[in-house]
Amino acid sequence: MKHFIAAGLTGLCAVSSAWAQSSVTLYGSLDAGVAYVSNVGGHSKWMEEQGNMQPDRWGLRGQEDLGDGLKAIFQLENGFYTNTGAMAKANTLFNRQAYVGLSSDRFGTLTLGNQTPFAFDVLDPFSTAYLAASWYAFHPGNIDQLADTGVVPYNNSVKYRSPNWYGFTAGAMLGFGNTTNFSTGRTMGFSISYANGPFKAGATWSNEHDRSVSMSTTGITTFQGQAAASYIADKVENMGIGASYSFGKVLVHGLYTRTKLQSNGYSDTFQSYDAGANYQLTTANSIVGGAATTTLSGRRWTQLMIGDVYALSKSTQVYVNALYEHANSEAQAAFFTAGVSSGRNQTIVLTGIHHSF
Repeated sequence: MKHFIAAGLTGLCAVSSAWAQSSVTLYGSLDAGVAYVSNVGGHSKWMEEQGNMQPDRWGLRGQEDLGDGLKAIFQLENGFYTNTGAMAKANTLFNRQAYVGLSSDRFGTLTLGNQTPFAFDVLDPFSTAYLAASWYAFHPGNIDQLADTGVVPYNNSVKYRSPNWYGFTAGAMLGFGNTTNFSTGRTMGFSISYANGPFKAGATWSNEHDRSVSMSTTGITTFQGQAAASYIADKVENMGIGASYSFGKVLVHGLYTRTKLQSNGYSDTFQSYDAGANYQLTTANSIVGGAATTTLSGRRWTQLMIGDVYALSKSTQVYVNALYEHANSEAQAAFFTAGVSSGRNQTIVLTGIHHSF
């Protein structure tokens, strides 16, 4: 009997030890507030806004220690709207990320599934929208893929990220179209990043086939011989470079993106220049702001943004933002997802609360 009990305790300890080597984390973000938009289709609009400071989402991430610096990893992440409870992408549960893979201290990380592109991973953290925590400050139409809206991630993708070499990291990614024609729906991308103390920088390049692009949100009705609402590019080349530097309480940042859109024999280039600064006024309070100018086929949009973010705790912040956009005579003002203005100017003032867990 004593031997039986001892064996049982030994087995229990072995199981507990195995469990201790694995972990699963539930995390998420909820953000809601009130916004005033000066012109949407010729009328001003008051609305409840959501996901301004960070996109609303919940997810699970986990890992299992396999020994010798090797881990099995996974992540499942769903985007949703706090103000309605709806999914960010209809009928798709894990619309932001869903992948599984292996991570090694020596050899890097390899993952497979539905994953974010390097433009989102590497360049987004240098944008005014990210660093000033304002969704509407993303560039018109999100054509350069800095915002993860639930439809940007690459399906059927294989992604590799290298270990850190003296501050440098690199990445490569391939998304399969899963058709008998290898090029149909195929995506590929590369990235390089560098971080050393207060200085950070990154660059990316990607090539995508048969990509749906949100042209109609820029106010364009037809583009390259297609209806903007259903525009699909035969080929998209997306590249960019960004950097940031911290001077004590001040963080400055800059970003350039260039996206070439091709279909039906047409070729047009979407370019954005983006820069700004954050000032840590107190431990809890930050003044943030920036500007961007974007061009596409004779059209130009220029954006200005300023805000104040106050941390009530590590997990909860309140904020206020003011944004202004001016379009040239060839375009209409159209902050990303705010609705298209009937004219060349659009202003947004908003306030809200964000909580993460």
